[in-house]
Amino acid sequence: MNKKVIFQNLGLLDYKEAWDYQDEVFKNTIALKLKKTREDASIETPNHLLFVEHPHVFTLGKSGDMSHLLTSEKELNKKGVTFYKINRGGDITYHGPGQIVGYPILDLDNFFTDIHKYLRFLEEMVILTLAEYGLSATRSEGETGVWLDVNTPFARKICAMGVRASRWVTMHGFAFNINTDLGYFDHIIPCGIKGKGVTSLEAELGKKIPLEEVHEKLLKHFEALFKVEFLKK
Repeated sequence: MNKKVIFQNLGLLDYKEAWDYQDEVFKNTIALKLKKTREDASIETPNHLLFVEHPHVFTLGKSGDMSHLLTSEKELNKKGVTFYKINRGGDITYHGPGQIVGYPILDLDNFFTDIHKYLRFLEEMVILTLAEYGLSATRSEGETGVWLDVNTPFARKICAMGVRASRWVTMHGFAFNINTDLGYFDHIIPCGIKGKGVTSLEAELGKKIPLEEVHEKLLKHFEALFKVEFLKK
């Protein structure tokens, strides 16, 4: 089993360009996995982790509800915001500058074949990172992602998650609000969850945090949880 993960920081990149890139990596991994099954059992399937920031964009998962987009697409275009219906799980979410979006493209046969465990590990990576900033974050029962002040009137999400998997190969991932302009969430019902807020690391700490600093903490916890070795590209 291959425990090495190729890490790439793609910087600020258009959502469609990043989606096309991760889809190419995803399909290539599946193709290699099929070749391994049919022709050569010694083939190692690769694992990738992409970090990226996107220009302002809303994305709607395959089970999402269009009514959770509260602004017309025409109005979004005027504001310079794009919109995509995509093939991940989950409902509607926002990506934009100041947010770390992570796309792990892993062959879970290299780790464990359990999507729920996979999501819990991604959540734990963010929870451990937030703890380094003195924030006590947790999960909210029945709601994927990472939250603060769960089970109070002040419950707010700081990291959203939505994934897709085929033949145990994953794509899509998480969106962690660092220095994010939270005003854009006013145009949607985030993740289709009514009556709960959204926050960012900047909003909680009262200061901007360098994204590279958070990158390093996330990578450290990902490495420990998944027991991997990073290869930086």
